[in-house]
Amino acid sequence: MSFQDEHQENVSRRGFLGAGSTAIAALALSSVSAVAQQSVNTAKAESDHSFSDPGPENRPLLALNPDSNAPPPTDHGDIGPVWYSFDLAHKRVEEGGWTHQVTQRELLPSNQLAGVNMRLTAGSFRELHWHTADEWAYMEYGNARVSVMNPDGTMFLDDVGEGDLWFFPAGYPHSIQGLGPDGCQFLLVFNEGMFSEDNTFLLSEFVAHIPRDVLQKNCRLSSTDIAKLPTRQLYIFAADLPASLASDRAAIGGPKVAAQQQYTFKAASMPPTVKNAGGEVRIIDSSTFPVSTSIAAGVVKLKPGAMRELHWHPNASEWQFWIAGSGRMTIVMPEGRARTQDFKANDVGFVPAVAGHYVENTGDTDVVFLEMFRASRFVDFSLNNWIGRMPPEMATAHLHLDASTLRKIPTEKNPILVG
Repeated sequence: MSFQDEHQENVSRRGFLGAGSTAIAALALSSVSAVAQQSVNTAKAESDHSFSDPGPENRPLLALNPDSNAPPPTDHGDIGPVWYSFDLAHKRVEEGGWTHQVTQRELLPSNQLAGVNMRLTAGSFRELHWHTADEWAYMEYGNARVSVMNPDGTMFLDDVGEGDLWFFPAGYPHSIQGLGPDGCQFLLVFNEGMFSEDNTFLLSEFVAHIPRDVLQKNCRLSSTDIAKLPTRQLYIFAADLPASLASDRAAIGGPKVAAQQQYTFKAASMPPTVKNAGGEVRIIDSSTFPVSTSIAAGVVKLKPGAMRELHWHPNASEWQFWIAGSGRMTIVMPEGRARTQDFKANDVGFVPAVAGHYVENTGDTDVVFLEMFRASRFVDFSLNNWIGRMPPEMATAHLHLDASTLRKIPTEKNPILVG
């Protein structure tokens, strides 16, 4: 399913979600969470008067989260928020595109990563800027031209398309420009939970707030030249489409000023790390994309009925972005706390570090989502693999299963299990 098709499927969903404030959404979901703490069978709950709610309800929102509204009997306690949606986030719209974000302000436990979704029309720029966090990006739609400069003055320019990635280190000045025919849309992920896309260092503001005489002295410009400079931030703005990539590279000095580092990665053409009848996974970290030293990712596709096996990550919490389809996830924490949550396209999921979980496709179309980590390498442990490596007596003692039954459990790590 294409990004555009998925977008059309979610128009009505965005309509009602966009109308609510973040505060209203948080209150609604907290009430859902309270219900989820009751370890009751779903079928029993639906017929049990103790489940009744004669007060006001946001039924469309509850319908999107059936496993929170009527949780499975295995759910227990409270593990905090694990879901948010870009459809709830305030959208900043400029001439040339828009942006909105999900940070620790919206998803409180997510203190390691924050995400920004951005749209640029053809020719439009996210103006030249830099920031305090590393930037990792996934192209959801369309085409863009990106640039980044190294401290030694060398420049990197490249064109990216759907499924491609880029990584820009903190403090490195860079730009993004939408190309034809319809610009682009992309997810930005930053290795700071409280990062804000509004709090970036902009070229326009830098020159607007330096004394005029200092700019003249520094840049060798006349007072007439200085008067033409912007006096306020540009942020996102419309512009003409650029020349060809080859022309732009030649115009800045050609190979003699070209950066040696590769700041983009053609993930869409990368062979899957794992592929079977249930789907595929592409793992991108510093072993495959060397400049990406602080953010690792998995691009996961699950066929209907398939699931991402029971597993956990020892080195970082997991920040998810759901690109297509619908699914559910259960997270298990110490003291028997567990929460099952439903997800759809444009949602953000969060899994605390080392917490056991799975992701299951519950719809009739492919699920596509990103697993993101503030780490240099992608690392996970498989429950099946662990059980398979135990001496049989050890496994029997813990799981109360005899040796013949234990042999039914797959012994090898398999990130995707066929439904």
